[in-house]
Order: sequence, then C-alpha cells, then structure tokens
Amino acid sequence: MEVILTQDVNGIGKTGSVIKVKDGFARNFLFPGKLAVLSTAGNMKSLELERQKKNLQMENLKKEAEKIRDRLQNLSLTIPVLTQDKEKLYGSISAADLQNVLKEENIDIDKNNILLEEPIKALGIYEIPVNLHPEISAKIKVWIVKK
Repeated sequence: MEVILTQDVNGIGKTGSVIKVKDGFARNFLFPGKLAVLSTAGNMKSLELERQKKNLQMENLKKEAEKIRDRLQNLSLTIPVLTQDKEKLYGSISAADLQNVLKEENIDIDKNNILLEEPIKALGIYEIPVNLHPEISAKIKVWIVKK
C-alpha cells in the first residue's frame, strides 16, 4: 500500500514522502496516529499545493531575513554599563540583553538566534553573529562603554 506521510516518522521517512508499506502497518499504526494518508490523486494534489504554500512562506521569510541583515550590517549598537576599576563589568551582557537593545531599534530577533558563546564581561567592541534564517546570518557590531 502506498501512503503519504503527514509527519516525520523515524526509520520510515519525512513529511510529504510517498512510501510503500504493508497494509497492516498502515491501518494499525500510521492511519490511527494520523501519521499518513492513503496515496490517492486528490491527496497527491493537496500535498503538492501544501509544498507550494510552504515554499512561498520560506521565500517570504528569506526576503525578510535579507532586509534585517542589511539593517544589521549598517547598525552599530552602543551599550553603556557600570564598571569596576579596570574595564570589568559589574554584571554581564547576555543574548537577552542584546535582544532588548535590538528591540529598541525595532529589530525583533529571538535571543536563541543570537550566537553569543559566553556573556560579555568586559568593555570593548564585539562582533556577534546572528542567525536570521537557515541560509542567512549577520553580525552585530556592539560597543560596550562606561556609563
């Protein structure tokens, strides 16, 4: 029996794959769990429409990420902080702090996409990589200065 997977199934295939499985496996496991549907002309057509819709969404997200990357390349963030004697910060600057500073600039980036290896604990100039899209990344230039 040929089925179309509606979700990723370990050891079987990925979403949208058309695979051949035994009838009992499909009826007893895949269909009740809504992991697959029968491979018919109507289901194949809806699968193709779903793929086109997903591709269009990915293209739109990529274009938006490119716009944000262009804004980030021309952006230099200055963060004033309290310091101890020799350029050491009282606290540290984390990805969440950088996210808040970017929000003030009307740029919304998830803190998990800001690739800060460890929190910033000293004054200086830093270039911090940011993932905007699976294919697009950028670097933020951050100046940590005395308050």
